[in-house]
Amino acid sequence: MSDERQDIAVTTEGTPRWLGLAVVALAAVSLVALGVGWSAVNHSKAVEQTAAAEAKTQQHNAEALSQRLAQAEDSSAQVQGQLSVVTDRMKLTRGELASARKQTKLIKDENQKQLAAMESSMKSELATKASAEDVNKLNGDVSGVKSDLDATKNNLQMARGEFGTLIARNHEDIEQLRRMGQRDYFEFTIDKKGTRQKVGDLMVELRGTNQKKNQFTVALYVDDTRFEKKNRSSNEPIYFYTRGSRTPLELVINQVGKDRIVGYLSVPKSNTTAAASGGS
Repeated sequence: MSDERQDIAVTTEGTPRWLGLAVVALAAVSLVALGVGWSAVNHSKAVEQTAAAEAKTQQHNAEALSQRLAQAEDSSAQVQGQLSVVTDRMKLTRGELASARKQTKLIKDENQKQLAAMESSMKSELATKASAEDVNKLNGDVSGVKSDLDATKNNLQMARGEFGTLIARNHEDIEQLRRMGQRDYFEFTIDKKGTRQKVGDLMVELRGTNQKKNQFTVALYVDDTRFEKKNRSSNEPIYFYTRGSRTPLELVINQVGKDRIVGYLSVPKSNTTAAASGGS
């Protein structure tokens, strides 16, 4: 038994040292490789997360860009539509202005022809009638015709708006337009800033005046809607429509003072009749 133990002891003491070192080195290499692999896995995950975040950001930017492009296209379509409407309105206004000028020229020519014919007829009658009574009567007729022609000439001298309506400059002009019977006229005076006054079927509020520049600013309340007209000049017509009307109403300010305006509202006869029927 003692001999066997000695042999075992001799054998154990004879194991090489490099084998232990190799095991230790192998373990160290394994640990290093494990650390490198773990670091590589973490780096790969970080790269994937970063790429996913960038892809999401790019997708969000692309969607935002698409939305902006769609909004820009909508805005462009709206602008083109508005431009088309304005162009059509300008064409219509030019046509109406040309028609009004042509009509004015025809009326003036016709009045001149009628005056020449009347004067020629009256001269012929005066030559054939010798009595003073007939002469006085004819003179009275001539005076009446001249008065009518003077009124007609005065109408022709009035300015016309873009819709062909005559623009009154004072109370006398308004009375002449009333006698023509084509429209109704409501005269008004507002002598305090911020004051509202009922004119016809609407409310007019004085917002301010610039007496030096002869300009004013008013707010109109029509059909539960408020319209503000800024820095308008005197005798410059303001056109607007009411609910159900096809012909525009016309607001004109003839005088501009310090926090004071004087003007009138012109309403077509059809609008006045409709308002009276609705009120009854």
